[in-house]
Amino acid sequence: MKHPGKQLQAVVFDLDGTLVDTAGDFIPAVQQLLEENGRETIDPARITRSVSNGSRALVKLALGLDEAQPKFEAQRQRLLELYSSQLGQHSHPYAGISPLLATFERRGIAWGISTNKPRAYAIPLLNALNIDCQSTVCPDDVSVAKPDPECLFKNCQELNCDPQRVIYIGDHLRDIEAGRRAGMYTIAAAYGYIEGGDDAESWGADSVARSSEDLHNLIFPESTEIEAASL
Repeated sequence: MKHPGKQLQAVVFDLDGTLVDTAGDFIPAVQQLLEENGRETIDPARITRSVSNGSRALVKLALGLDEAQPKFEAQRQRLLELYSSQLGQHSHPYAGISPLLATFERRGIAWGISTNKPRAYAIPLLNALNIDCQSTVCPDDVSVAKPDPECLFKNCQELNCDPQRVIYIGDHLRDIEAGRRAGMYTIAAAYGYIEGGDDAESWGADSVARSSEDLHNLIFPESTEIEAASL
């Protein structure tokens, strides 16, 4: 997709691993689940890489259980209980996000969130971090979750914008697939929660952000051009 440039109307973010670093809340929850099951704790970095894959992936990682096994769902619910007990306590927006959101407000650009995180966890997290979002779409709000683009179309309806004038940013292949299917310009958040062996460069995104601080110049490339011209 072509970058919307000065026609940009809105920016939509994935939540975990893109807008907010939430690994700090998941790590102690997974470690406690391991301890409750008589297992040794594991490398926090390994947990971090799996956060974007959700609670099912974290239970598989921690306990080696298959979803078909009788204990799986009970353990997943226990993990969610542990996570809920400290929701937002160790999470924070990535570096550069707060000033970026301030830039949106100053330029009159709308912004929203499209996440596969259930609303029961997404909204309390945003409230705990004092993040006031104009449109938050969770899997509870649509019939099909990402990579289906339904959630992004809902963001556009709530933000009153044209998908072709929207940028979507995410740290997983499904985010980029959803954004492309919605007709949006996509940015892969390579700084997010990416499994070993995966490569954000291979997702087919229009741009790749190696750090959260890169987002400003990828969203507003004309700012870099103006700065360069003034040298």
